Amino acid sequence: MSTHVQTTGNQSLRTLLLFLGMALLLVWTGWAYNANLALIILNMGLISAVMALGVNLQWGYAGLFNIGVMGFVALGGLGAVLTAMPPTIDAWQAGGLRIVIGLFIGGATIVIAVMTYQRLPTGPRRGLITTAIVLVGYALFRFVYVPGTQAVEAVNPSSTGYLGGLGLPVGLALPVVLSWPVGALMAAAVAWVIGKITLGLRSDYLAIATLGIAEIILAVMKNEDWLSRGVKNVNGIPRPVPYELDLQNSPEFVAAAANLGMNAVTASTVFVRLNYSLMFAAVVIVLLVLAQLALNSPWGRMMRAIRDNENAAGAMGKDVKKRHLQIFVIGSGLCGLAGAMMATMDGQLVMSSYQPLRFTFLIWVMVIVGGSGNNFGAVLGGMLVWWLWVMVEPISQQLVGYITAAMPEGWLRGRLTDVAPHTRLFLMGLLLLLVLRFSPRGLLPEK
Repeated sequence: MSTHVQTTGNQSLRTLLLFLGMALLLVWTGWAYNANLALIILNMGLISAVMALGVNLQWGYAGLFNIGVMGFVALGGLGAVLTAMPPTIDAWQAGGLRIVIGLFIGGATIVIAVMTYQRLPTGPRRGLITTAIVLVGYALFRFVYVPGTQAVEAVNPSSTGYLGGLGLPVGLALPVVLSWPVGALMAAAVAWVIGKITLGLRSDYLAIATLGIAEIILAVMKNEDWLSRGVKNVNGIPRPVPYELDLQNSPEFVAAAANLGMNAVTASTVFVRLNYSLMFAAVVIVLLVLAQLALNSPWGRMMRAIRDNENAAGAMGKDVKKRHLQIFVIGSGLCGLAGAMMATMDGQLVMSSYQPLRFTFLIWVMVIVGGSGNNFGAVLGGMLVWWLWVMVEPISQQLVGYITAAMPEGWLRGRLTDVAPHTRLFLMGLLLLLVLRFSPRGLLPEK
């Protein structure tokens, strides 16, 4: 008993010290560079912590190897667009109804084909009838759907060219009550469909399947301009905080900034980002509390038992596939929530920024470095790894500048100067290797 209490105390002290060290890093960044940079890193670090919590639920709780994270993050951003952006009335009038009817036909075709295949007896007749239903349904779908998309995308394509959203209030009157949960629910709904298909696969096959599905999701969003403007980006997503220009035009704010010894431009950006920091921190704290309650509940113990030995858990009457689907949906929903938060913070949906291989690797580094199976470790890893991802480049350029200052002109000096901005991937790999070598279970291991 005393050993357990001592171990728990050591873990709590280690957690406190590591989070204190992370806070000092952010303070140093604000002091050495500027407060805006520190707040930018903090905000994206908190969003990354939400993503890392989602992956940690799937991997740390249930052992599900999901590397399709960016697909769910993009769906969260799309949820924010469909919630907050105003509808494009001209586009709806041009072809919106045809698109809705076409999608209904496509969905009905899939349902009828599946029901037919399940109910007909085995034999050539079942295959022929199912194939005929699919072909006829697909032809009818294309006949209705394609002209509708072409008509919508032709409506002022330089600025709209898509159906828009519902235009629901997500600003100061109703702060983030709608768009963030909608993004999470969209990602969770798609994850349910994906999970029903893929969760019977072994872990390595599941990883390949989720990566492929993420690429499919991103390809659809990039090419279906009527839905998300594709690669032309959606700009002007309403924000839950004031705009900097409005603050700069407010005499009261300008006077308050002057009293603090700051100009209005700097003060407005700091104020806006600080507002985001408070909201994001509140979200992370709520999620962390809920994740800890879930981890220490009978449900959490059951999930870890399934993770450690699926066969034994199944022999005890646990529905392994159902529980895997449950945790897969919850974790993907958190990734969607992070995507919606990021889209509303940026005020835009930029499809080219969702790079599955690059950023999925980064999120997995956050979980592994922080400590798989430990919710506090996931939050710490999200913030620490993002700080490194941003700060490695300016720090390495400064170090190379100091090193090469006394070197003569030549190949070596030029080469060091050229490679300095590209050290972040090298450092991520080195960090991962060092953690796996000296702390294989992460900075904050699972108890």
